Amino acid sequence: MLRELVVLAGEQEGQHLGIFLKHHNATVPITHVQTRDELSLALHPRRPGLRLIAFCTSIIVPAAALRDFDCGAYNFHPGPPTHPGKHPASFAIYEGATRFGATLHEMRPRVDSGPIVAAEWFDMPAVPRLTEVERQTFDACIRLWRQFGPALATNPGPLPTVDLAWSSTKSTQRDFDRLCDLPLDIDAQEFDRRYRAFGDGLPGKLSIRMHGYRFRIEDKTS
Repeated sequence: MLRELVVLAGEQEGQHLGIFLKHHNATVPITHVQTRDELSLALHPRRPGLRLIAFCTSIIVPAAALRDFDCGAYNFHPGPPTHPGKHPASFAIYEGATRFGATLHEMRPRVDSGPIVAAEWFDMPAVPRLTEVERQTFDACIRLWRQFGPALATNPGPLPTVDLAWSSTKSTQRDFDRLCDLPLDIDAQEFDRRYRAFGDGLPGKLSIRMHGYRFRIEDKTS
């Protein structure tokens, strides 16, 4: 029996998701958490009938915590199965992907590895920029939410899964930081590629080392 929903999401997202869930199941309590510590507190005391819904969060849920959700744990990942891991939109842009999207999947101790419930795709812009792609990705997550949110709010059983597999290549924070560290001899084409993927909308992420100092790029000049 589904007795409580725990929503792991940002402040604004969590409020809207909670309203949506209450609309479909007015009787189920909803606990909104934003951090790993808040999640740990929400799991005490241990009790049956819990389901976790994570939405576009960077928080890694510990394996021990996942075991407490006997009604399942589901994640809305802001990237398609081809791009598991950290900063998926950035790596899709940098690699020249022509399609991108979002994924709803069961959560497992290994990040972005659980059975896939659904993927929502869209075509990448001709010249993609991070802010634009992330906006489209969020919209794709919302479409998945509207489709599967009612079942997550009411059905205690597992959602059906589809025959889709995650890519074996998973991006990491170290990969992201490495590509944000620009070489001194970077040419204009490579700089534009990295700026669109890792700098657009993220002032100060791209940087370059020179004469013992690190210079951070805040934004393009007009």
